[in-house]
Amino acid sequence: MKTAALFISALLISSPLFSQENYSGATLEKIKEVENNITGNVIIGNEKPRTIEEQMKLYGVKGMSIAVIRDYKIAWAKGYGWADEAEKRPVTTETLFEPGSISKTLNALGILKLAQEHKLDLNTDINQYLKSWKFPYDSLSKGKKITLAEILSHQAGLTVHGFPGHNRLGDIPTVYQVLDGLAPAVTPAVRSEFEPNLKFQYSGGGTTISQVILTDITGKPYDEWMYENVLKPIGMTHSSYAFPNPDGDLSNYASGYYSDGSPVLNKFRLYPEQAAAGLWMTPSDLCNYIIDMQLALKGGKSKVLNQEMVNLHLSPYNNGPTGMGTFILDIDGAKYFEHGAGNDGFCGQFYGSMEDGYGVAIFLNTDDGTLIYDVIKSVAKAYNWKNFYREPQRKELENEMKVPDNILEKYQGIYLFDDQWASVEWKGGEPYFYTDGRYAKMYFTSVKRFMNREFQAVKEFETDKKGKVTGYTRMVDGKEFPKAVKVENPAKLELPEYLLTSIGWHLMEIKRYEESIAYFKRSVELYPEDLNAKLNLAHVYLFHNDSKNALAIYKANKGKMIRPGYTWEDGLKSDYMYFKEHRYDTKGFDQVFTELKIEKPKGY
Repeated sequence: MKTAALFISALLISSPLFSQENYSGATLEKIKEVENNITGNVIIGNEKPRTIEEQMKLYGVKGMSIAVIRDYKIAWAKGYGWADEAEKRPVTTETLFEPGSISKTLNALGILKLAQEHKLDLNTDINQYLKSWKFPYDSLSKGKKITLAEILSHQAGLTVHGFPGHNRLGDIPTVYQVLDGLAPAVTPAVRSEFEPNLKFQYSGGGTTISQVILTDITGKPYDEWMYENVLKPIGMTHSSYAFPNPDGDLSNYASGYYSDGSPVLNKFRLYPEQAAAGLWMTPSDLCNYIIDMQLALKGGKSKVLNQEMVNLHLSPYNNGPTGMGTFILDIDGAKYFEHGAGNDGFCGQFYGSMEDGYGVAIFLNTDDGTLIYDVIKSVAKAYNWKNFYREPQRKELENEMKVPDNILEKYQGIYLFDDQWASVEWKGGEPYFYTDGRYAKMYFTSVKRFMNREFQAVKEFETDKKGKVTGYTRMVDGKEFPKAVKVENPAKLELPEYLLTSIGWHLMEIKRYEESIAYFKRSVELYPEDLNAKLNLAHVYLFHNDSKNALAIYKANKGKMIRPGYTWEDGLKSDYMYFKEHRYDTKGFDQVFTELKIEKPKGY
């Protein structure tokens, strides 16, 4: 791994790279058109489109890199903002990003190439090709064998959606520890959740199995084989699955930032799950892949795959949403292939039209990808992508109302709807609506009715006869959706564990500890065998300065197994690393580690 990293580092430093200068006047006009017409899905009142820089500031994005395809060529590429804010290092077209799951798209090309060379069969049991590790089938697969075709199309019925990565100066698990859920891996073992070929379920765990198959068949390190046989031939010569050399020059690598603007600890995280999340790349490099596929669809020849394999890559498998490595969109007859991505501190997205030679790739060094879709809409409008662009919904705001604080306080709380939840809370002295990881400012048009720029629904609070807030209605273009119900007493809730955990964790993060404790207590009551619920409850007690209750839980469960191969102590260490990386006040954990006689994780 280290040798490969040094080789790739040298290549990156010495090779000529794309320039963002010397464009024609017509191209410069197109760049300007894209840059100055940025909107979300909703426009409030008489708002005008923003510039890319203004929208970056609105969302707190440090840096962005983009490359645009027109007529099967890269029309232009450009960087914006900071690759590293503290170092005042700007994003250029040469800056490498680690956006995450787009890695799976290029990994699929590697597997398809092996199938093309008759070194594997896409419809054969994966254990026929796994030599260094075997998949442990159980009753959940119902006697059916898993194939690479199912893995590449996310129809293998496997667990583990994605991976959080690891501190690059800490302990990095092997790919086998990841697959078996053994420390220092922090995700569960990759196993069957239901029988294969039943339905779509996204699984980075499955992609990691394909990584092992590739190395077992080729006998080469994954990053080296992928560079020589996929990335280099297709024109992604500046990209690499190799870990950046920790002692080398990192000036060409973007540093990651969380959505609140805080930097990722030690700049970025490492992913031994290389096939699923570990590819470092530029948008221009990725566009070379898009163009290669587009030209093959047009009747040309791909530099990596034959026509049969291109079709498997870009055609829906088993009536699902994906081909083998890409998501397929059909917008009123206009077809596109695409893939999104998100790692800690990074995100990205690409689209390629299947018929007209248009496309785009965008990377950000933040884990909030809202800006990406605003910019893609502007690109689609400027280049007249077929059936892609939709005009934003305009919500009139003739008289924005200032709602008295004593009424806003009644609106604060947790609301449940459609197996989801939302929160109304204060942020920066103003009321905000929060759901699905996103804060949205509330614009009131009456005492009870409000709208958000980020969401299409107009919402209106409801009260009972005594004036008590019971929930809110949701209307989109005159169509009413099921009402959201306000939670009055968490102790009476009957919710899945993941919802209770999600709500409790959010309340912990915004330091509403007593409310957080109530949700985690309910989780422990409903799911007494779930040690994660107990661990979360102990953490909140500790942050709430109740070390007595926290230590009682930590000590009572020491030595227990959260899951096979993953102890209570492993879970404690993993959460401690998360808290350190996200700048929590972790002083209280000094006493915990001392009294439990546990060593802190390496690098923390």
